[in-house]
Amino acid sequence: MSLPDDPAALQALLTELKVEHHDLDETIERLEAAPPHDELLLRRLKKRKLQLKDRISAAERMLGPDLIA
Repeated sequence: MSLPDDPAALQALLTELKVEHHDLDETIERLEAAPPHDELLLRRLKKRKLQLKDRISAAERMLGPDLIA
């Protein structure tokens, strides 16, 4: 999935990605705190979280240091 070229759309996408990343982080923490936990599910959630982190980094690079806020 490619990132939009429009700075406003990119900023909106960045916000959505950060919210999803944060939500996944909380979900993973809850699952790990309540054994027995589903290892396959945890691995999938962690993989998705890393993918989101990569997309967040790419979006931030596209926005440049001036527009990240």
